[in-house]
Amino acid sequence: MKPYAESCEQNRDPILAVLREALAERKRVLEIASGTGQHAVYFGAALPHLSWQTSELPENHAGIQAWLDEAGLANVLPPLAIDVNVPAWPVGPVDAVFNANTVHIVAWPAVERMFAGIGRILEVGGLLCLYGPFNYGGAFTSESNARFDVWLKNRDPNSGVRDFEAVDRLAEAQGLFLIQDVEMPANNRTLIWRRAD
Repeated sequence: MKPYAESCEQNRDPILAVLREALAERKRVLEIASGTGQHAVYFGAALPHLSWQTSELPENHAGIQAWLDEAGLANVLPPLAIDVNVPAWPVGPVDAVFNANTVHIVAWPAVERMFAGIGRILEVGGLLCLYGPFNYGGAFTSESNARFDVWLKNRDPNSGVRDFEAVDRLAEAQGLFLIQDVEMPANNRTLIWRRAD
């Protein structure tokens, strides 16, 4: 049985609208933390010019593969075993990285390691596209995000909605500079950084 996340169904079209433009000139995308695999098959089908590389912890590979098998898309590749806490990622240079809904789930040191990993594999001129909720100036952008943060911290005190400024500093440390900050439904954002030439 394929895993299913309602949030993927709800956010996939707004995200695709951003990715369709941002990734028009890209060739190879690494999706960090592909989750169920729903985003990968949806975006892969809509963006056939891309080679979409899925990745996840090994225990989630079977679920992703079930979605891939059903979709039968030649441009969406079987998941690699990537743990952001482990420095060696089994992937060569890519010209884009996509991640949705991870930085508020994992502990902050894991976010730092994820950005360090992205810095190792993203080509010069490459793009990082990051989707999720963010605070600005240390403040929540909505009541729903404040409630979500409480829920996250009750589940894991090391998680929580992150400050955009802190995440942007991690990006800048890897030579990435923000080029877009797109408002999304449900008080989320899609942030896009470009690696300096």
